[in-house]
Amino acid sequence: MAETPKGQQTRAKLLEAAQAEFSEHGLAGARVDRIAERSGVNKQRIYAYFGNKEALFAAVMSKVYAHMSEVVPIPTTEEGLRSYVGEVFDYHRRSDLVRLLAWEGLHYGAGPIPDEKEREAYYVHKTAALSLALGIDDPSAAARVLIILVGIASWPFIVPQQRRLMLGPDGDTESGWALLRTSVVAHGHSIIDNVLQGSV
Repeated sequence: MAETPKGQQTRAKLLEAAQAEFSEHGLAGARVDRIAERSGVNKQRIYAYFGNKEALFAAVMSKVYAHMSEVVPIPTTEEGLRSYVGEVFDYHRRSDLVRLLAWEGLHYGAGPIPDEKEREAYYVHKTAALSLALGIDDPSAAARVLIILVGIASWPFIVPQQRRLMLGPDGDTESGWALLRTSVVAHGHSIIDNVLQGSV
């Protein structure tokens, strides 16, 4: 049976509230009572829609990944790839995706995650597109490049305490952020150039 507009609205409220709760407290520390309070929805509706807290976390992760795919699509051209690192940096500056990923990593470690096949398919698609942009026919090599590019663009947000300690108070000014972004993009371009020249 198709979900009613009211049901869709309720689901959206729950996901929004759950995203904020999981971002702040992680999967282990999040509380269903607080999610219900944030959303203004009866706690029993959470279990009716999602079954349990772990499934709700998986639904939140699917939501944020879909949003990033829409806002920052993986490029398929060299020109698009050169813009990609800066776009990922900008996205993480205003998103809580890296916090959610950090919590997910702490909770599951290297073990399987819920909806693993869906996430795996997402990365297969990304590495295929990246292979096209780089002009290489090696998904494993493209995956390594993706890890490096995403890593340099997201690390300042995964460990904000390191960023603060290394860059000092000026790092949190707009000029400080602009300098960091410029540096991240420049290093991303160097990595891309090395790949295009066959050096990596």
